[in-house]
Amino acid sequence: MPSSDNLVFYTNPRSRGHIVRWMLEEVGVPYATEILEYGTTMKAPAYLAINPMGKVPAIRHGGTVVTECAAICAYLADAFPEAALAPPPGSPARGDYYRWLFFVAGPFEAAVTNQSLGVTVPPESEGFVGYGSFPRVLDTLEAAVRDRSFLAGERFSAADVYVGAQIGFGLLFGTIEKRPAFVRYFENLSSRPACLRAGQLDGFSLKTGTSA
Repeated sequence: MPSSDNLVFYTNPRSRGHIVRWMLEEVGVPYATEILEYGTTMKAPAYLAINPMGKVPAIRHGGTVVTECAAICAYLADAFPEAALAPPPGSPARGDYYRWLFFVAGPFEAAVTNQSLGVTVPPESEGFVGYGSFPRVLDTLEAAVRDRSFLAGERFSAADVYVGAQIGFGLLFGTIEKRPAFVRYFENLSSRPACLRAGQLDGFSLKTGTSA
């Protein structure tokens, strides 16, 4: 079983790294943090050896490097099973776990990014993009969270960290509509002690965008 020895978190508090901070606090194991700055240490050779993209977040766990928020959340859930942040492999809940974790990492984030940049996909071209249309993505995610407290069965999981944080960012910065289902789902998660600790450590609140 992997231990927490040499678990290093590379981040900037004003980045998607906040998602991983929340996940690390849910896992509850010791870790070291390296704060990187945009355009300087994030692009320096030492960090490019960790992530050639020159972006945060990333983690190094012994000799293993993981980048991309959804991948980091999934990795940490499996590396530290005592935290019970992933449903059992092969269970129906595990299917939901993978489905929504990667739906938000893929179609949702792509759709939100394009919408924010003013990129509109013509109806005749929707088949060429992974998300189809922005309204369809929001409707799909809304249906997923409307009648659930958690996305994968009856227990909180890493999928809720990732999806909840992405919804929180969307509500905070106005990149998604404040639909009641989104607001209810996020409010339920954002009061978790680990989420609050992450806000204190990063000096950033997903609710207000200010110091937590």
